[in-house]
Amino acid sequence: MFRSRAKEEKAPATKAAVTDSKQPRDPQAPKGRPTPKRSEARTQRRSVANTPTTRKEAAKRQREERRQALERQRQALANGDERYLPARDKGPVRRFARDWVDSRFNVAEFFLPLAVVILVLSVVRVGAIQSLALLLWLIVIVLIVLDAAVSGFRLKKRLAERFPDENTRGAVAYALMRSLQMRRLRLPKPRVKRGERP
Repeated sequence: MFRSRAKEEKAPATKAAVTDSKQPRDPQAPKGRPTPKRSEARTQRRSVANTPTTRKEAAKRQREERRQALERQRQALANGDERYLPARDKGPVRRFARDWVDSRFNVAEFFLPLAVVILVLSVVRVGAIQSLALLLWLIVIVLIVLDAAVSGFRLKKRLAERFPDENTRGAVAYALMRSLQMRRLRLPKPRVKRGERP
């Protein structure tokens, strides 16, 4: 009741100055927090500047980032850069399985050229040649199955010797799928020559 009016008017003004951050702060007043490092301030400014404002812009940016990631992945598959390889190709176990397959001849990698030859032979209207084509199909399939079984067994043994403490699950199937591809079409590109020990 007998308080001075001047004190009442000053009190809310100081509270508003503390809570309202839009008003310019007095340069001499302490700011109540440590000054950020230059690198931190720069990253904060970038993140604020790069934040999308609309949903459409966010979707566009996401598509662009995905496209860049796929491009990096494609480059990595071509030149073997481990950092950007897909998850299925990463790690020393998968690298060893790739090198092991690439260092030897596989029957399965010649399947496509042999299949073309056999298909051409089966189109010919001569009974003996068609029988030969059928026999060749059978021989090729049996050879591929036998080669895959022997390769899988040997690779499993080598992986157990070389990586006793690591998870090698799926590496044999990965290697067998790679052996089905022709050598020059394999991705990541082969790093070892035939006959070289991985």
